[in-house]
Amino acid sequence: MSIETENVTEIDDDHVDQLATELGEGIAQLPVYQRYLQAKAKVENDADAQRAIEEFEQLREEFQMARQTGQATQEDLRKVQEAQEELHNIASMSEYLEVQNELEGRLAQINDLVSDHDQLKVDFGEKAGGCCQD
Repeated sequence: MSIETENVTEIDDDHVDQLATELGEGIAQLPVYQRYLQAKAKVENDADAQRAIEEFEQLREEFQMARQTGQATQEDLRKVQEAQEELHNIASMSEYLEVQNELEGRLAQINDLVSDHDQLKVDFGEKAGGCCQD
């Protein structure tokens, strides 16, 4: 009897794996995901956006290092904020951030559907290494 139980478990695991694969494939076909990929490609191919990203990342890294050593100033913070604002004002980046937020919202809805099942008492996206955590 225990052999039969193990076979059922293996079949159930395979079925769950298949459903997870289908869910991933379905998510990849969502219009919002397709728009996200397009917006991401625009940012990657936008020289102004790439320059602004590099500048922002450099300033942010310098600020974090200064903060860790207790040498960060309000002026340093202001420079980081200005660089971030400049970055967000670039059309391709603004579009990307908007679509990214929309995608994250849709993924949160899907997470809720999976997590709210009567027999699954866990926040699936959070506990399974949610993609959208910073």
